[in-house]
Amino acid sequence: MTTKTDKILIFDTTLRDGEQCPGATLNIDEKLVIAKQLARLGVDIIEAGFAFASPGDFEAVSKIAEIVGTENGPVICSLARAIKADIEAAAQALKPAAKGRIHTFISTSDIHLEYQLRKSRAEVLAIAQDMVAYAKSFMADVEFSPMDAARSDPEFLYQVLEATIAAGATTINIPDTVGYITPSEFGAIIKGIKENVPNIDQAIISVHGHNDLGLAVANFLEAVKNGARQLECTINGIGERAGNASLEELVMALHVRRQYFNPYLGRPEESQESLTNIDTREIYRTSRLVSNLTGMLVQPNKAIVGTNAFAHESGIHQDGVLKNKLTYEIMDAQLIGLTDNQIVLGKHSGRNAFRTRLKELGFELSDSELNKAFVRFKEVADKKKEISDRDLEAIVNDEIQQAPDLFRVELVQVSCGSNARPTATVTLRTPEGQELTDAAIGTGPVDAVYKAINRVVNVPNELIEFSVQSVTAGIDAIGEVTIRLRYESRVFSGHAANTDIIVASAQAYVNALNRLYAALQTQQKPEGVSAQKV
Repeated sequence: MTTKTDKILIFDTTLRDGEQCPGATLNIDEKLVIAKQLARLGVDIIEAGFAFASPGDFEAVSKIAEIVGTENGPVICSLARAIKADIEAAAQALKPAAKGRIHTFISTSDIHLEYQLRKSRAEVLAIAQDMVAYAKSFMADVEFSPMDAARSDPEFLYQVLEATIAAGATTINIPDTVGYITPSEFGAIIKGIKENVPNIDQAIISVHGHNDLGLAVANFLEAVKNGARQLECTINGIGERAGNASLEELVMALHVRRQYFNPYLGRPEESQESLTNIDTREIYRTSRLVSNLTGMLVQPNKAIVGTNAFAHESGIHQDGVLKNKLTYEIMDAQLIGLTDNQIVLGKHSGRNAFRTRLKELGFELSDSELNKAFVRFKEVADKKKEISDRDLEAIVNDEIQQAPDLFRVELVQVSCGSNARPTATVTLRTPEGQELTDAAIGTGPVDAVYKAINRVVNVPNELIEFSVQSVTAGIDAIGEVTIRLRYESRVFSGHAANTDIIVASAQAYVNALNRLYAALQTQQKPEGVSAQKV
């Protein structure tokens, strides 16, 4: 049987590899929110997690499989080491999905075999073949990854791939696990596989890569030219170390330059048909959602989704764009979901208009979520005359996608000035429902607020990052605050939005502390579950 696809499949691993980025840990509800948006975006496969890693990961995979993994939805995938217990956990978690996939892996590079696995090539070959067959006994769709394939001996790699395809693998993923390879080398690897693995026509070739040298997207595009038909990527390129190949960059490169890539997929050069199934209009909103929930800010000059991606300061550029956008813009901002529709609602707008506009923006809220968001909208509308789409997104994301609701900010009051000592008084509601108030002096109003909060919560931590940015222009803009704090070796992020940045700062800090506090109350991961990379 020959496995073919006339499009490039997008395999999103934001919820698995992306979440491994320090501080980007998501709770189950947040993962579900992102998974729903990834389905709206049109990704073909969602790698929902590593089911064996922890009860929380298992539950997240299972819940996403049930709610997002519908007949018309994406394939839901779980990672599993080439170990029976991992594969069994993945199969069990994926049971609710209409279309499930087990993604199993084992290292094939000599350096990993010698120092990490301490196994011979023959042992690894046997394990890979046996575990793919075992995964196949649970479901038809099985993906196999030879970890650190980019640094593996080609002849041994070919041998492992042939054996695992024979055992039932329908997708063969070639990972550049350490971000070491260059585009021409990656292309040569894919070409070598096509030419030297006899049964390669029975599987789809996928690629996975990290961005340590800033080459992940370029590597993937070269792989496409040589036969790769599935790309494993993350929103905003988040992930371990320097991150993964960026979904939005890959998709838009294939879209903008489709005449260049068409011949590599056997299409007429002039074809206007999209090379992926992605709804590009959902890209920007997905980027914002992931950024807000993970606390990973998008740098302003980030390709496609950065705030400066469609901005022009140079007089020559501005003149050209005013005359014809094509002079300095290779894509329309509306393609990724940015619109010129800024003024949406005001303080006199009703609940129905609010709900309708949120649906247009892609938010589908329950009645309780809508009620909470509407109350918050009215509060903001009393302070701002004009509410933009980005304001609405910030309100909804901040109100319904919170960390565990343990401590809650009830009051923030600060006193500061050029000749005053910054002083803050805060009142928090504890998980037991008790209201506690304390005050502190700091180097500035935010520092004073955080010191006061720490006196109430009394959980040791170190603030390692604080950033604030406005959602829109204007003196009355909503301010978004993102913070990251460290507890021992773990990093926790917090995010909040408010027209008062001192209040937003307090809420973001408590948001992060709630994540920390919840983590301290959960069980540790099972021993030995540390090899989560591919």
